[in-house]
Amino acid sequence: MKGARGLLRSPTAWKLSGGFNRCQWRTIARQSQRHLSLQSRTHRRPTARTQISQLTQRRNASSDTAPTGTRLKNFIYGTGIILVTAFGYLYITDTRASIHQWLIVPTLRLLHSDPEEAHHAGIRYIKALYDFNLHPRERSKRDEEVGDLKIEVFGHVLNNPIGTSAGIDKNAEIPSPLFALGPAIVEVGGATPHPQTGNPKPRVFRIPSQNALINRYGLNSEGAEHVAMQLRERVRHYAYANGLGLEPESERQVLDGLADVPPGSLMPGRLLAVQIAKNKTTPDNDINAIANDYVFCVDHLAKYADILVVNVSSPNTPGLRDLQATAPLTAILSAVVDAAKLCPRKTKPAVMVKVSPDEDSDAQIEGICSAVWASGVDGVIVGNTTKKRPDTVPTSYVVPAKDQTALTETGGYSGPQMFGRTLDLVKRYRSRLDQAPVDDSTSTAPSSTPATQSAPRESPTGASAPVSPNSAEASAERDAQRLKPLTDEAAKDSRQPLFKLPERHTSPESLEGSSSSAPTPTAPPPKSTSTSSLAPPPTSPPPKSTSTSSPEQKVIFATGGITNGEQCLEILNAGASVCQTYTAMMYGGVGTVTRMKSEMREAMKRAKSSKTSS
Repeated sequence: MKGARGLLRSPTAWKLSGGFNRCQWRTIARQSQRHLSLQSRTHRRPTARTQISQLTQRRNASSDTAPTGTRLKNFIYGTGIILVTAFGYLYITDTRASIHQWLIVPTLRLLHSDPEEAHHAGIRYIKALYDFNLHPRERSKRDEEVGDLKIEVFGHVLNNPIGTSAGIDKNAEIPSPLFALGPAIVEVGGATPHPQTGNPKPRVFRIPSQNALINRYGLNSEGAEHVAMQLRERVRHYAYANGLGLEPESERQVLDGLADVPPGSLMPGRLLAVQIAKNKTTPDNDINAIANDYVFCVDHLAKYADILVVNVSSPNTPGLRDLQATAPLTAILSAVVDAAKLCPRKTKPAVMVKVSPDEDSDAQIEGICSAVWASGVDGVIVGNTTKKRPDTVPTSYVVPAKDQTALTETGGYSGPQMFGRTLDLVKRYRSRLDQAPVDDSTSTAPSSTPATQSAPRESPTGASAPVSPNSAEASAERDAQRLKPLTDEAAKDSRQPLFKLPERHTSPESLEGSSSSAPTPTAPPPKSTSTSSLAPPPTSPPPKSTSTSSPEQKVIFATGGITNGEQCLEILNAGASVCQTYTAMMYGGVGTVTRMKSEMREAMKRAKSSKTSS
């Protein structure tokens, strides 16, 4: 201790200690700590707010000192990016864009080798794009503004005579996106009473060289209740979006037509068709059980449909086509019509039956038409897939080995090669359905009908009809019969010169009648087949019909092989009201309907020009 004290008292120790006592050392230590703390705060890493503030200051400083050319360049770049993005959006979402046919479809086929998987992927993509308003749509408003393709069907004035066939949307997942593509009629289904998986996979086969398909789906369906739930959700969404609320009363108002739109399509000038079928497990020999299957579907789906389609023609369900015999078909259709009349809404859906192209003998067509008249069905959809394998187009074309293998698969064939058969069947069904059903009470009595009324029924082409010198004028008269304002919507539009049906005929002679007259604003077109508002008025009053009431004319839809606008015009001239497409969309993409309508207008324009020049 003494040594330590002596050391501290030594001059050297005093010099090392600086001459500070203990209290002074503490003061110095505190000041040193304070100084270090201030230094650490000064060199601390800047926060995000500080960085943003500094960056803003630098930008402001650089913008103040940047030359004018740099600022102009930045403006041009930004504007260009915005314009390219907007143009890309408008182009990709327009059905007229060729990218849908030449890029989207091949890409789907490349990514999904199985056609069924490619179909399901397309449904998912369209549904997702619709949710974000990025779906393809027909931007042209020519259907509504010009009205050159309008047609009246079941009392509704349709924007155009083109529709999509069932099978594209089996479970009613995308009816609204399909309507956005431009068709006036969308058919969903077929729906079966209970869910069924259909036939084993693979069950769809492409034939690219012929733009054709073979499928043996076997009516795979999620069931009528699932489809009804999908359609009901669509109605409720429409009611909510239009300020009607989500109450059951809001749904009832839409279904009763108080929203001024068809209760099925929910769009003016459009109709929604729902196809129904029987379950595969229902016994084929029990007609009552089969009829109950269809009635079950009607009970669940009728109130959400504008048209009910009874499918008795699928080639992939055993025993289904046997139901096209007169007796069972009459029983089934009668049950469906009776059930549709009990639909719990003010307006009842129309009922149509879809028949097979393979039932093409005179006796078979006669039996089907008899069942249609006896049951009270409103119309016939002519065409479905066929079990036959039509000739290639052109006939000398050698089919590749892969496509030849696909042609050997079991299933229904669909493609452009079926057009000729569809056209012939439409003419035959039109001719037979134009003949009123035979009354047993008067069949033995001498006929008192004038020859001018019976002659057209003897000639399917209308060549011997004294009223119409050619088939085009005969078709125009048949179309005129459909222009009856059965609803307020049809009555309003029938008072405007929108129906230029003779211009849809490709023959120049058919255009002569349309230029001479148009529907008058005071009275709807007459029901008599001897005159029409689309033909020149007669010089003398037409003779009164001998019958007190004439049966309502049956409507015909056609499907099978229709791939372009010229073919659609031929089908319409043959007596159909609507052309439906399926396989053409599988190969042509979402712009198929728009393209077909454009081709129809071009053909009508050429026909009118040739008539004017002659």
